[in-house]
Amino acid sequence: MKTLCTIRDIYRSIREFEEYFQQKHDLSLNEGMLLCSLKEKKLSSSELAEALALSGSNTSKVIKSVENKGFIERALGKEDKRQMYFTLTQLGNDILKMIKKEEGEIASLLKQIKTLT
Repeated sequence: MKTLCTIRDIYRSIREFEEYFQQKHDLSLNEGMLLCSLKEKKLSSSELAEALALSGSNTSKVIKSVENKGFIERALGKEDKRQMYFTLTQLGNDILKMIKKEEGEIASLLKQIKTLT
């Protein structure tokens, strides 16, 4: 029973962190994690789905959202023109830099989660 209660507390903490993150950066947690996944490489939608542990349809929604915000762009694959790859735009890189500057704040919030376990 203790494990189940700990998981509940972790979920609650993650939800609180996501609300904070959303207010601070106007990004959902999935959007932020997608940007982090593209930090140093281009990925296809299926690679992003795997990296984020999301279904293909949920990944498509997250991609569309950050693309509409101007944080990522798509390009056709060089070998397979049917394949689409995603990379960060300058604006996407800028938001990641801003988030990185606040890592101390984020680390503090994550420590609170850690103390619950």
